[in-house]
Amino acid sequence: MNILVVDDESLIRQVVKEYLTLEDFKVYEAENGIEAIKIVKERNIDFIIMDIMMPKMDGYEAVKEIKKIKNIPILMLSARTEEIDKLLGFDLGIDDYVTKPFSPKELVARVKAISKRKEKSKKYCFGKLILDDEAHEVYLNEKALLLTPKEYDLLKYFILNHKIALTREQLLENLWGYDFFGDDRTIDTHVKTLRQHLGPYGKYIKTIRKVGYKFEYDEDK
Repeated sequence: MNILVVDDESLIRQVVKEYLTLEDFKVYEAENGIEAIKIVKERNIDFIIMDIMMPKMDGYEAVKEIKKIKNIPILMLSARTEEIDKLLGFDLGIDDYVTKPFSPKELVARVKAISKRKEKSKKYCFGKLILDDEAHEVYLNEKALLLTPKEYDLLKYFILNHKIALTREQLLENLWGYDFFGDDRTIDTHVKTLRQHLGPYGKYIKTIRKVGYKFEYDEDK
């Protein structure tokens, strides 16, 4: 799991990184909200530990902007203990709030707990596109899409292999089975109709010439 630690104090980033690395997490660092947003756009970040009081852009503003890009679990850090600060964070969609000074071991435990809850929920979010695997539903701009079972399976497979180029043969074998007697046009037809259902998000299913397809979400494109 890729974790982004955002704090203007290098010592705090260093300590948190050390404890997270011991648990086999890959850790990225940012010293302010602007850097954090840039990293989220460039890297596949799975979890964020975000300080509130930082120069250039504080944690609250950074969370607002990041949530527009991707719905990533966020744990906020702050030396401020006022209830209003915590409530503001939760209103923005954060998952937990830890006050400084804190125990690094407890912080890691909270990261693990939040991650487990998110895994169980089986929700995959890319901007306004949400695949809820528990409910077997796909939502775009909070409206349910009427996908066929195969279109749903195709979208889910793309999402689970985010940014990975997939050949038509891979898609046929994994979604239709080895005993399927169709051809590549079956994939192309389903991708075409899925793109239509996804509206503006259809462009994120990209055609890879002479290979197949790749789902690559990028809010800026």
